[in-house]
Amino acid sequence: MFKLPDLPYAYEALQPTISANTLHFHHDKHHAAYVNALNGLLPEDDSRSLEAVIADAGPGKVFNNAAQAWNHAFFWECMAPASAGPGEALAKAIDATFGGLAGLKEKFVAEGVGHFGSGWAWLVAEGDKLSIISTHDADGAMTKPGVTPLLVCDVWEHAYYLDHQNNRKGFLEAWFDALPNWAFADAQYAAAQGQGEAWKYPV
Repeated sequence: MFKLPDLPYAYEALQPTISANTLHFHHDKHHAAYVNALNGLLPEDDSRSLEAVIADAGPGKVFNNAAQAWNHAFFWECMAPASAGPGEALAKAIDATFGGLAGLKEKFVAEGVGHFGSGWAWLVAEGDKLSIISTHDADGAMTKPGVTPLLVCDVWEHAYYLDHQNNRKGFLEAWFDALPNWAFADAQYAAAQGQGEAWKYPV
């Protein structure tokens, strides 16, 4: 059975971009609901990792709840109360691909704003090559062969409505400026090139 992972920071730590009120609803209600629903769909003696459950599932309830449990846990790790910039290797890749952080922000925000309906905006790597993608509903970057997610921002409305109402662009801009956990992205980027393990859902 899978557990709801704790947030890696206090509920108040991401204010003002994401309020404690939003995190209580988003983590304690939305994320918990996916984990609980998934546990109800699996045999009690199922010992697979969440990644294996997602890989084995076809379209339907198991995939939707498993992938959303994974996406949310990854999202929490992608944020930090004090956001420092990317490390040398990732910074060079960002410069080469996007012309710097300002260019990355512009394209990341545009991808998230342009995604119709609910989903996720991702910075991903294929080896040392970076790109920005969006995925719909429960689908995520970890389901794409050869792709390692570095950062993600949740663009489901429940992620930002209490704090930003329907201003998805404003949320994405504020999020990119204040919250990316670049140390986590650095580690994921290294893993994409075979240096260490990529993040996995906690057992």
